[in-house]
Amino acid sequence: MATRTVIPFGPQHPVLPEPVHLDLVVEDEHVVEAIPQIGFVHRGLEKLVQKRDYNQFVYVAERVCGICSFGHGYGYAAATEKLLGIEVPRRVDYLRAILEELSRIHSHLLWLGLLADGFGFESLFNHCWRLRETILDIFQETCGGRIILSICIVGGMAHDIEDSMLRDVCDKLESLRHDYKIIVDTMLNDSSVRSRLCGVGYISFEDALELSMVGPFAKGSGVEHDMRTTGFGAYGDLEHFEPIISNECDCYARCKVRCEEVFQSIDIVKELVAKIPHDGIGGKPGPKVVPPEGRAHVLIEQPRGEAFYYVRGNGTKYLDRFRLRTPTSQNLAGMVRALQGVDLADVPMIILTIDPCISCTER
Repeated sequence: MATRTVIPFGPQHPVLPEPVHLDLVVEDEHVVEAIPQIGFVHRGLEKLVQKRDYNQFVYVAERVCGICSFGHGYGYAAATEKLLGIEVPRRVDYLRAILEELSRIHSHLLWLGLLADGFGFESLFNHCWRLRETILDIFQETCGGRIILSICIVGGMAHDIEDSMLRDVCDKLESLRHDYKIIVDTMLNDSSVRSRLCGVGYISFEDALELSMVGPFAKGSGVEHDMRTTGFGAYGDLEHFEPIISNECDCYARCKVRCEEVFQSIDIVKELVAKIPHDGIGGKPGPKVVPPEGRAHVLIEQPRGEAFYYVRGNGTKYLDRFRLRTPTSQNLAGMVRALQGVDLADVPMIILTIDPCISCTER
């Protein structure tokens, strides 16, 4: 009979720079149970909302995570605007959606490069990160920063992005699309990649619903859940949007969803740029405007899935509470399920296909 052994996995992952720590209960070479251990990089960022006024805190929210930076600033600002009763100009909604889709492309390119590195596919890793530099250069030209953009503020945008610059962004994305298609075709059709991903880390549609999985992790199991379908911000003005899903329910399906979402984000950016209105970019509320007693929340679609932002005011410039539920927090239960019954050698690859963001989870 096989003997059960507990093997600590992490906190160093072979590829991910963040601390991922799991206790793996194994029988021979098969994982029976995975027990996640979180809290290695807890920074207490939510508590800082009581020390920084509501205008200052948007810069703290952006620093929850580098990869998801803009989305966190966007989500916090949108929730605080809802609490204050501020309706931002439509141009602001469009600019935020454009930058969020660029962030999605950036995040997925980074993830695909890490996945390739996990395979030992070094040339593909370098090409993915070469394309990612295109997005970072766009951020620098339009916002002034490459990772932390600091352009989204409560009440609008810190500065405008000229229409001519937005058209240049579309041209660069079209050039990126051609190179990216070659990379994706290589990745998804390579026999060694398919042998490592197909049929591995299976999660059924029913399990995905039961475990409340979100993002590409859920879409790979056929769950059509994407907050962009609710029409928040400028997404309601898109002519046609449907979430990209796959019904294979394995690691390969999750990879395919993310790869195709990059093409979809390029199309969304081009459509929004073509329709963008010119009604101003808003600005910070005056010094006498303070959040009233009450609460507000918003849901947005981050690159890894649904993110929940909650704020509570008390009549002063300092909020009582800020709460963030990240996509990875939602997907931990699904990750545990995906690891049950797999070979020990497949664990690092399955974790990569889930695309966990530990900085977001342990804020």
